[in-house]
Amino acid sequence: MSRANVRFNYHDYLQLPEDKRYEILDGELHVVPAPNVRHQRLLIRLIDILLHHTRDNNLGETLIAPCDVILSEENVVQPDILFISSPRQGIVGENNVSGAPDLVVEILSPTTAHIDRGEKAMAYRRVDSIEEYVLVAQSEYKLAVHRRAENWTPQLYAGPEAIAELRSISLTVPLAQIYAGTLPAP
Repeated sequence: MSRANVRFNYHDYLQLPEDKRYEILDGELHVVPAPNVRHQRLLIRLIDILLHHTRDNNLGETLIAPCDVILSEENVVQPDILFISSPRQGIVGENNVSGAPDLVVEILSPTTAHIDRGEKAMAYRRVDSIEEYVLVAQSEYKLAVHRRAENWTPQLYAGPEAIAELRSISLTVPLAQIYAGTLPAP
């Protein structure tokens, strides 16, 4: 059987060794490389901002990768950051999240940006409960928010003076705050 005919599902995923990170997009298995240091710095900044906001306002639960999110049997992802609103906490299980979060954040890495913008974005768009999909650039003050309510047309925020709006959690945040300590001062 050729590789093109092999389709993976969640059951197959559970059989994989735990020494690597994996995702399944439309039945295709992807090995996810370890993120670089800049990615991790941005992740820490973002989780600090989002976690404080969502916790202080009792909005729901904010989680980070690695955390399996089962969108369907053939779509299992590990977003960098995910948020599930309080009314939807039933999708959060002991081992995974069985359903789509309200908010998904991906920090674009050189090796996976094409997947985050392509296959993964399409998988997110096919599920009803994701309100916003955020793509965060690593090497410049740039963030794109894709909203279901706006037919996934991205709202681009760029430059250190820009203020991003995340409607799904009622948050406005300056890009300078997100990128503090991760990029040279402009």
